[in-house]
Amino acid sequence: RAFGSLSYPELAAEVMRPFLGDTITRDVFDHLVEATYRQFTHPLVAPLKQFESNIWLMELFHGPTLAFKDYAMQILGRLFDQALLARGKRTTIVGATSGDTGSAAIEACKDREAIDVFIFFPKDRVSPIQQRQMTTVEADNIHAIALEGTFDDCQDMVKALFNNLEFRDKYALSAINSINWARLMPQIVYYFWAGVSLGLNERRLVFSVPSGNFGNVFSAYAAKKMGLPIEKLIVATNSNDILTRFFNTGTMEIRGVQPSISPSMDIQVSSNFERLLFDLNSRDGASTNKILEIFRSEGKFSVPEETLMEARRLFDAVSVSDMDTLGRISTTYKEKGEILDPHTAIGVEGAYRFASSASMESDLSIVSLACAHPAKFPDVYKKLDIDLTETPAALRGLFEKTEQLHHFDNNYDQITSFISSHN
Repeated sequence: RAFGSLSYPELAAEVMRPFLGDTITRDVFDHLVEATYRQFTHPLVAPLKQFESNIWLMELFHGPTLAFKDYAMQILGRLFDQALLARGKRTTIVGATSGDTGSAAIEACKDREAIDVFIFFPKDRVSPIQQRQMTTVEADNIHAIALEGTFDDCQDMVKALFNNLEFRDKYALSAINSINWARLMPQIVYYFWAGVSLGLNERRLVFSVPSGNFGNVFSAYAAKKMGLPIEKLIVATNSNDILTRFFNTGTMEIRGVQPSISPSMDIQVSSNFERLLFDLNSRDGASTNKILEIFRSEGKFSVPEETLMEARRLFDAVSVSDMDTLGRISTTYKEKGEILDPHTAIGVEGAYRFASSASMESDLSIVSLACAHPAKFPDVYKKLDIDLTETPAALRGLFEKTEQLHHFDNNYDQITSFISSHN
């Protein structure tokens, strides 16, 4: 109830404060958070729009790169700056992206004197606009690298760099992917914002979350663990449905990555899932590690029936094809006048499917997350004869700029040599 009168920056500081310990003073952190969200383009930062009596859309694309990753990355960039300044240190940030993480990280860290940034993305598997948001930034400390393979290969490269302890320590590696808890921490905030905005005392919450790497939906799980009364989390995937298959069968099995119109979710190995697995496994680290070793060696593992039932008490899962994604975009545009980006459309489709299959009590509210601005994926709307009208200022002129792009095979030695030569 006390949160009800807070602005988004004030709420964000309160929700994140329990994780800080004595690492940063209250005044410094409050100022950092306020400065972060002051630059977002909507006064409410994460506004909600009502679609139906029980379905809402929370817009998370009002940051500088027009994607939900800004809500965490802009905080993370400032936290790095704060910590490095206090310690007189320098760091090398490495990250993998399936589209939006990279541009958000680059925007947050460009031109910072104590940070070098190396972002890996899968060659030809991000949208042209997503690529140019990464490759047209003129900053000496930014290095965008197109890697042969899939997002999973990029993510494996980041993990391999961290597993080389000598290399990690020599170049003071830091992570910007959601393996870094400071990336998840600010994402917990907008779930509380939605709950407070809708009235926590009157409603029970359901969130439909477009899901690839599981970080966003795990942040919702963390919000529930912190006390937010979440009734259900809908894990909404595209045709790369490894998460949906797990929640429906109890078996997680890697299959080939299928390119889709929602490229940021073209993922098979969801790194944040092991955090949930740890909890489902009674927080037994050794046992969890054995399961993950089997997964890495065999590409598959299964959990006992009782573990699956425990997971399904909170999680539902749905897989949405490209055709159904286009259908949801078209329907929403015709009925609501709203243009959904393809990732957002998957979450909205999940929300409507849940609403139609569940006996919807009047106090149940489904909030679907709008993860990116539709202007980042213009080719999708040409197929539907939908006019995107005006290009947001953040995207204007991208195709007139020169790209600063490095291209490598999926080769560990080449990558370490490149990082070494640019440090």
